[in-house]
Amino acid sequence: MPIHPRESDPVVPDPSDPAGEGAVRPPGGDLPRSGSPAGPGPDPGGEPGPDAAGGPAPTEDEHEAELKELEDRWRRALADLDNLRKRHVRELERERTSERSRTAAAFLPVIDNLELALTHAGSDPGAIVEGVRTVRDQAVNVLELLGYPRHAETGVAFDPARHEVVGVVQDADTPPGTVVEVLRPGYGDGERQLRPAAVTVAKRE
Repeated sequence: MPIHPRESDPVVPDPSDPAGEGAVRPPGGDLPRSGSPAGPGPDPGGEPGPDAAGGPAPTEDEHEAELKELEDRWRRALADLDNLRKRHVRELERERTSERSRTAAAFLPVIDNLELALTHAGSDPGAIVEGVRTVRDQAVNVLELLGYPRHAETGVAFDPARHEVVGVVQDADTPPGTVVEVLRPGYGDGERQLRPAAVTVAKRE
């Protein structure tokens, strides 16, 4: 008579076992209990350590040292700015002095020719007129070289930027607003104008 193997009894789960049916038990011990820490770690309810905020807080001496360093930098920046201002003032004054010297030197030949004309005035009184005219032309040329050309034109239209009306004349043959006579020449143009020309202007009845 054949012998059949006996079936093993089914495993009945223990109601007190928290792992439950079908759970795999870890070797060498039970599963960790719920709510208990699995291992060492920081206490969430404790105080933060020194490294939590990037290191220990600076001391009062360190604050004082940093404040003194910033104040020293500020004072050095003020000193540099004051030195720059003084240097700029010196350079500006030096440039003004140099410009005045160049302008005065440009008129030295004019003075020399005036003195020469006065020297020969006794021997030839008629020559002094020509000498003075030559000196005048030389002085006008110097002003033009300095950027102040002479304006003494007649027959041109009146320009309030270049002319100053000092008289009005009636002239039927001249268009109104035309410069008829220049009583005092003007020098310069625009922002570099020394003075406008004093003129008389024509008008019609």
